[in-house]
Amino acid sequence: MSLSYFWSRSFLTNRTMLWALFWCNLLGTIYGYIWYDSQLIYTYKSGLIWQLIFVPDSPTASLFFTLSILFLLYPPKSLLGSSISRFIEALGVVTSVKYGIWAVVIIFAGASKGDELFWQDWMLVISHSAMAVEALLFARFFKFGAIDIIGAAAWTFLNDTVDYTYEVFPNLPRQLENYIGDVQMLTFSLTLFSVFAAWAVLTRTRRL
Repeated sequence: MSLSYFWSRSFLTNRTMLWALFWCNLLGTIYGYIWYDSQLIYTYKSGLIWQLIFVPDSPTASLFFTLSILFLLYPPKSLLGSSISRFIEALGVVTSVKYGIWAVVIIFAGASKGDELFWQDWMLVISHSAMAVEALLFARFFKFGAIDIIGAAAWTFLNDTVDYTYEVFPNLPRQLENYIGDVQMLTFSLTLFSVFAAWAVLTRTRRL
């Protein structure tokens, strides 16, 4: 058996693999929202309820990808369902690649400035790296199109804008608090990169 089998359609899209990925990502999503509980509670108590959706970036990205896996298991049969699933798939790819890379870069950037890494940080490095990798692996099996990528790009750039206009971005290592401008530039740049990554998959699989 060649190594290429392990990223082939037959291996990655068999139902056992899809169900395993679904449950792993669902549990990770739930854990992610729990991780954000203090920031969500603070935002809610501050009366900024409209900002709540923009607070938990990584778990929401994971949620989009989890739903995308569910759509592979149970493809929608209606036109409306198919349209919604394609948009969520595009969001799943763009945001998972973006926040997967973002979290890893931020963790190691903080470490380079003196932040001490604990086991939770290494767990986050592994889980967020997996987010980006699985999104790129499975993007070719999804059915999103150009319009869906444009919509995902608009949403993700809006999220970035709200994060750094109203300071609802994820908590950063204390060592990076004086580098908000650099973090903001990284964030917008990774959104652009992730959109181009999704677009590259789209053009490669000739779904334009």
